[in-house]
Amino acid sequence: MGNQHGADLEWRDERIPVSRRFDDPYFSLDSGMHETAHVFLAGNRLPERFRPDFQIAELGFGTGLNLLMALKCWRESGQTGSLRFTTFEAFPMSRPEMLRALAAFPELETLVSELDPHLGQTRFSLPDLEFRMHRGDARETLPLWQGRADAWFLDGFSPAKNPELWEADLMTEVGRHTSANGTAATYTAAGFVRRNLEQAGFTVERVPGYGRKRHMTIAFKGAAG
Repeated sequence: MGNQHGADLEWRDERIPVSRRFDDPYFSLDSGMHETAHVFLAGNRLPERFRPDFQIAELGFGTGLNLLMALKCWRESGQTGSLRFTTFEAFPMSRPEMLRALAAFPELETLVSELDPHLGQTRFSLPDLEFRMHRGDARETLPLWQGRADAWFLDGFSPAKNPELWEADLMTEVGRHTSANGTAATYTAAGFVRRNLEQAGFTVERVPGYGRKRHMTIAFKGAAG
């Protein structure tokens, strides 16, 4: 079904996309929305830290759920200006695949409809959103990025199945592309991921995870980091 550069999916219960390449589901089998809110929004202390032109960067775009949840959070917090959302994805889903996956979240239906014309594009703008996707291996694309993130969503597939997206050199690039007082959050608490983040200049903390995951990781980069 998938090609060399596509997502290569199978569907669990007709609604949850699972990567054949990495044998891993794209979102929580319990509740993808709640997991995103717990791990990536609360884990990066959002919306409290939002300000105009706040920059989120993400490893692993997947279904686009994190983008939708971040934009929903941005709007509900009453921000002015634009949210900047930059994502790095090696195996992007097609627009129909994203729409099928996001149909699992009827609460986001209005937002999905608004973004529908743009899904699958690598760059688009809304009045309150600047979106950019860098396609390809993040180990090659992230070093070339000129930006710095205020908050990182580290949402690659499981480190046990996709270790390339958690390796020390890439986490070093994450640190290099993080603003002073920036943060990162991820669902995984794997020891080597925490160590790699520490070596990249972050102060790392293991905190309670979502659902069946006992722990997750949050990270902070101080002004001198």
